Amino acid sequence: MKNITIILDSTCDMSPELLTRFNITYVKMGVSIDDKEYDADLAWEGLSSKEFYDLMRAKKRPYTIQVKEDAFVEAFNKYLDMGNDILYIGCSSGLSASVKLGAKVAEEIMQKRPGSKIIVVDPLTSGMAQGLIGIKAAEMRDEGKSVDEIAAWIEKEKLKFNEWATVGSLTYLKNAGRVKAGAAFFGNIIGIKPILISDAHGHNIALKKVRGRQAALQEIADSVIRTAIDPEHNYLAITHADCPEDAQKIADMIAEKIHFKEVFISHLGPILGASCGPETVMAMHYGEEVTVVGE
Repeated sequence: MKNITIILDSTCDMSPELLTRFNITYVKMGVSIDDKEYDADLAWEGLSSKEFYDLMRAKKRPYTIQVKEDAFVEAFNKYLDMGNDILYIGCSSGLSASVKLGAKVAEEIMQKRPGSKIIVVDPLTSGMAQGLIGIKAAEMRDEGKSVDEIAAWIEKEKLKFNEWATVGSLTYLKNAGRVKAGAAFFGNIIGIKPILISDAHGHNIALKKVRGRQAALQEIADSVIRTAIDPEHNYLAITHADCPEDAQKIADMIAEKIHFKEVFISHLGPILGASCGPETVMAMHYGEEVTVVGE
């Protein structure tokens, strides 16, 4: 059986330590701020997490750039040259065109290289929910499963990777075109906080709204506790946009009720962070299947 290379992209928000631990690689997206382009680097080289979110606080607006075609060509050919099969788990097609472009490049390369195998999976999620799918794929690979078996499992189970999030300000969602200007203005005044999820079509939607930051953190924790499946054998991931104390609060509230195999707390990467803004916090885990579809 061939070795398997698992490739994600910048929206997976996995720390360098987790990428190394689970032997996963990724292709980089990009962000542009004041016409200067940066790699969406999960090690935050070139632009630190603090610098990035401070620029947003100073009203600088980052624009995201999907994975470029030559990045796919380079990565796919590199691992095929090593004799490996490839599994690319991209950002949700509901949020980015990268997975569609990856599938196009993969098909073109396989036509030129008979016998090569690149499987592209649309996980219909992003962030560390996408990362957790990658980790599960890595564990299955290390158990001796084939790339086809892994891809089939993901297709069957991907909507069970739950994502719960809230933001510090509605302004950034408004800038990204996800909230109307009037709603963002009045929502910020009265302290409305949306509880965001990734729906069954891979779009990020507001499932409900609460008033106040503490209520939003509690709602995220309660949602994880309510929907988690077999947490002692699965991981919990919490990412934050320069608000580590709030990430730890959520972890502590969850730990009072249920216990996960392991909890990962890390920075929210620059791609999702560009749309959600500073003080965003997200919790992701394996749980009940997502059936909600946004309007």
